[in-house]
Amino acid sequence: MTKTFLVTGGAGFLGINLIRHLLARQQRVTVLDLAPFDYRDVAGQVRAFRGDIRKREDVRAAMDGVDIVVHAAAALPLYKPADIYSTDVDGTRMVLEEAARQKVERFIHISSTAVYGIPDHHPLLETDELEGVGPYGEAKVLAEALCEENRSDGMCLPIVRPKSFIGPERLGVFAMLYEWARDGHNFPILGPGNNPYQYLDVEDLCEAIWLCATLPEDIANDTFNIGAKAFGTPRSDFQAVLDEAGHGKRIVSLPERPVILILRLLESMRLSPLYKWIYETAGKESFVSIEKAEKNLGFAPKYSNRDALLRNYHWYLANANRLAVASSGVTHRAPWSQGILKLAKAFF
Repeated sequence: MTKTFLVTGGAGFLGINLIRHLLARQQRVTVLDLAPFDYRDVAGQVRAFRGDIRKREDVRAAMDGVDIVVHAAAALPLYKPADIYSTDVDGTRMVLEEAARQKVERFIHISSTAVYGIPDHHPLLETDELEGVGPYGEAKVLAEALCEENRSDGMCLPIVRPKSFIGPERLGVFAMLYEWARDGHNFPILGPGNNPYQYLDVEDLCEAIWLCATLPEDIANDTFNIGAKAFGTPRSDFQAVLDEAGHGKRIVSLPERPVILILRLLESMRLSPLYKWIYETAGKESFVSIEKAEKNLGFAPKYSNRDALLRNYHWYLANANRLAVASSGVTHRAPWSQGILKLAKAFF
């Protein structure tokens, strides 16, 4: 049955992949985003609103006639803390209020495994304690609390906690790996790099969201971890990208503790794009249990970490000329400025 979906943050990396996923299933799509919706391949197939989820009039206009909301809009960790809280918490509250007013059938909230903070055990379960690290993680925990309140008030409200996801249109911090691989450089990692570390392909995430949108309410109205089924380590999975580049380069281990101290200093001076949650977890195990999603939703991820990274790398190569003239930014669609780490490239 055809439904009308509102995708907040629809101009972003997840947004455009989800929109293509929905259109391929003959669904109607409305987009609300601060950024312009500039995708020619779906132009004319969506109703696009350029607006702010923190402004009631913008949300109300976009919400008109909507059946299902997928709330993917968020201010990512490189934003200022005030913008993160106002967008990820206050903005979520605004979208929830207008969704309740519209009496939407379902509200799917895209959270993050950042809500688990820096854990002391693995795999992580949906029932584990939430303890966000930094403004982004803290805001995601608060946003989930708002969703739980609305769920208890009767709204069908699936919460999706994806691992870091990769695929076409993804840049952000991964652009550094792809650039260094393409240009024939070794790539550094913290510690030995033998720690299991789970990612997720955006196509698999889109399918999980689709399942949350279409399965019966008594199944979907819950909280789900979403990640790759097959995953390796930073050493093995990043090495696959270097091997694909064909320059014979290798992953290089750096001593974890002193490098983290340096990265903390560089972050405080705004000289590095790497933030605490990235460098504090990079050398540690990081994976969630997806058994609940597999059992309840029938979630069956198609891509391994390696598959997802290589799929993203090939997209990067195909779009390198366009990306070379694009400005850096703080979203997943833009390559993050490497700051002083750009100088380190010469040593690898």
